[in-house]
Amino acid sequence: MTEQRTSDIPTDEKVAVVTGATGGMGVEIVANLAADHHVYALGRDQAKLDELAAAHGDAVTTVAVDLASELDALDSVLPALERVDVLVHAAAIANALSVDSARVEDWRAHMELNVYVPAELTRVLLPGLRKAEGTAIFINSGAGRGGFGGNVVYAATKHALYALADGLRKSEQDIRVSTVAPGPTDTAMLQGLNDNYNADHVIAPAEVARAIRAVVDAGPTTQLTEVQVRPRIELADRA
Repeated sequence: MTEQRTSDIPTDEKVAVVTGATGGMGVEIVANLAADHHVYALGRDQAKLDELAAAHGDAVTTVAVDLASELDALDSVLPALERVDVLVHAAAIANALSVDSARVEDWRAHMELNVYVPAELTRVLLPGLRKAEGTAIFINSGAGRGGFGGNVVYAATKHALYALADGLRKSEQDIRVSTVAPGPTDTAMLQGLNDNYNADHVIAPAEVARAIRAVVDAGPTTQLTEVQVRPRIELADRA
């Protein structure tokens, strides 16, 4: 684990933490939040982290980390943060697996990154979230509400992530909790799952970042508990 930049962040500056910051959605989420937050961008791709640092300068602190491998020590991943205004869980993996083709190691790997990491990182950052009366955002998926025989492992983890987010929201009254669930989005993950990929038919990652912005900017007396982001034309409805 390496940190690209450290500094003393002013106590009155809003702070955001984004996992999966080097992915297709993550890069856009970081760019959007960096306009008015100091963003801690967590990811595994050092080259893309360097690009984020170059693009956003002092607005972003990049942290190179494999969150799943650091699961038992996530409290050491970030410097002590007095406040956390926004926490976005965007890191995930998805491999096309059925019950027949999946093995124990597949279930473990998906559960570790897609469920255990957001649960544990949220626990570690809860004091800062409570102090800031912040917002925890879990990036889910259309797969979180349905059954998919050829993608059952990923879908099962997203079902679990809904339960995690709902349970957190009901137990933590000092913070806001939201699930943002994009449909098919123009990312490397989706390209790896779809042989007939057409970027023009799916959601642009920047639109997911705008949905997150709507959640963050919601008024103080409300919380957007679930935001479904769908393509203008559903893939199944295309001729």
